[in-house]
Amino acid sequence: MNNKYTGSIGENIASDYLQKKGYRILIQNYTSRWGELDIIAEFRQKIIFIEVKTRKDTRRGMPYEAVTRSKLHHLRRTINYYILTNKFEHRKHQLDVIGILLKPDNSVEELKHYENVGW
Repeated sequence: MNNKYTGSIGENIASDYLQKKGYRILIQNYTSRWGELDIIAEFRQKIIFIEVKTRKDTRRGMPYEAVTRSKLHHLRRTINYYILTNKFEHRKHQLDVIGILLKPDNSVEELKHYENVGW
């Protein structure tokens, strides 16, 4: 399986998980010249930017370990661009990470939601 396909499965799982928790999904796969944001949602009057990392195994580490300092820097830049272009400067916001480990049949072995990281 390629990474894009695995990532797409993970983003759909994360989106379903968030909606069940009461999040309203605004955009999935937002892309700008500064980068991509996996999911942008609204929850309790906050704009939540969610980075989803999905893995089929842990040979290269746990999914959340792929969110490095450099990755956080790129995410922040993209988030700031989104906030400015959508005039959300007055809205509270945060960055969350969802790490998903899949079983061979693509069902969820583990899903961890880390709230308000790297800000």
